[in-house]
Amino acid sequence: MLSKKQARAFFLGGTLVTFLIFIGLTVYSLSEAADQTNHENLTAEVVRGKEIWESNNCMGCHTILGEGGYYAPELTKVVDRLNQRYDGNGEEVIKSILMSKGPWQPNGRKMVAYGMTEQEATDVIAFFKWIGEIDLNGFDRIVSPLAKDKINN
Repeated sequence: MLSKKQARAFFLGGTLVTFLIFIGLTVYSLSEAADQTNHENLTAEVVRGKEIWESNNCMGCHTILGEGGYYAPELTKVVDRLNQRYDGNGEEVIKSILMSKGPWQPNGRKMVAYGMTEQEATDVIAFFKWIGEIDLNGFDRIVSPLAKDKINN
């Protein structure tokens, strides 16, 4: 059993150690060596693509980096996935979906027909490509819970 003095010293020592660890991790997280954002690759196209993504509330159905809705597919590495699936034509597939005048309905789920211009679709694809280049700490395959059944079968 600790005396009152020992308990106080234990509490203050533990608090100090925890605080120092917190400060150290904060400094490390904000250092350039730990930067994984690939911000050096930001272009005007990527920024416009992000603005289009937000203005159309794409995150209401899709996820990027695990954030968003689970109604529709995860889009973090969508360009890479579709390039593998369609022999390097993933960007053209995405562009045709985004520019479509009619609703696109894969697997029984209907995606809104945004009817984007070619420039808008190109900007969104640039945003997807930029997101796909972010270092994911080895989590290269982010999958929505809806798609896990297909992968496991």
